[in-house]
Amino acid sequence: MSTTLAARRRAAISALIVAVASVLLLTTALAKIADAHGNIVSPASRNYGCWQRWGSDFQNPAMATQDPMCWQAWQADPQAMWNWNGLFREGVAGNHQGAIPDGQLCSAGRTQGGRYNAMDTVGDWKAQSIGNNFSVKLYDQASHGADYIRVYVTKQGYNPITQPLGWGNLELVGQIGNTPAAQWTPESAGGVSIQVGGTASGRTGRHIVYTIWQASHLDQSYYFCSDVTFGGVTPSQSASPSAPASPSASPSPSRPPSPSPSASPSPSSSPPPPGGCAATYALTGQWPGGFQGEVKVTAGSSAITKWTVTVTWTNGQQITNAWNATVTTSGSTATAKSVAHNSALSAGASTTFGFLGSYTGSANGAPTLTCSPS
Repeated sequence: MSTTLAARRRAAISALIVAVASVLLLTTALAKIADAHGNIVSPASRNYGCWQRWGSDFQNPAMATQDPMCWQAWQADPQAMWNWNGLFREGVAGNHQGAIPDGQLCSAGRTQGGRYNAMDTVGDWKAQSIGNNFSVKLYDQASHGADYIRVYVTKQGYNPITQPLGWGNLELVGQIGNTPAAQWTPESAGGVSIQVGGTASGRTGRHIVYTIWQASHLDQSYYFCSDVTFGGVTPSQSASPSAPASPSASPSPSRPPSPSPSASPSPSSSPPPPGGCAATYALTGQWPGGFQGEVKVTAGSSAITKWTVTVTWTNGQQITNAWNATVTTSGSTATAKSVAHNSALSAGASTTFGFLGSYTGSANGAPTLTCSPS
């Protein structure tokens, strides 16, 4: 072999090694970016708590009866639990109420293409017992630190089991300002954590602790709902967080099927008449014996001050829980009436209400809807 040819081969091998090393460095960097988020680990946020309880056993049908709110969330989108670190929005610039509508606080305004929508589902989420003087523990995997962290608690009289969460339900009970990651506590799983104290005087029973974390590295705002019961003993928060699941982790392909994104809407899809309204239905989640639905109400060419939607089922379904509407049921028909915050609609404007339901057998067809401005 000539000296020139050998030199060329050595140069080619060296170039290949450099290229492979560059790819590995880039992959590592991207992985760190993907992991560069955090969560409330105590009292656990909704998706972090579901992942802690069921992450290694998420296909267990016992979850449907033992932990039904987690069950509907797993069925809606398992990635919301495996990737518990994406509940953020960018570019909010502090205008949190402007960026996130009422009823969507736990999903950060249906962020990430709707991945976390099930976090907004109203119902009996597993709650952690805490005292009125408490603290939340935020785990920051990528050690970004915070421009600020604000802790809110729902007002006495609010019922998270039956009411969607709105900004008017919250009261600020604790906060910290700019705190670099160097001032946080190192965790054995990697990253750092910090505790923010709160005082919720006069609270008893079920509530939601709502935390906003404004990370320091970018204009990224993170939002977390933690379900709690006041009147208990505040738990120790010294335990290290569990190592998070890989953002690229894929659940077993044998998991229960996800709801069909092409669920048939209600036949009531024609334009609403002047002074009237129209309603359309979407199936947003389904699991054996249960489902989650959403109805969109749209005003006609004239404004309306209130609305009523009649939902007629064809397969024996029953609505078991609803939000953003007052629902009564008689046989196969449910009547949904607007509530104070979504009664008035300007011409062409829309609002939604949602519900959980039950069904038997294999049929879960769409209902027939009628809408009237009364």
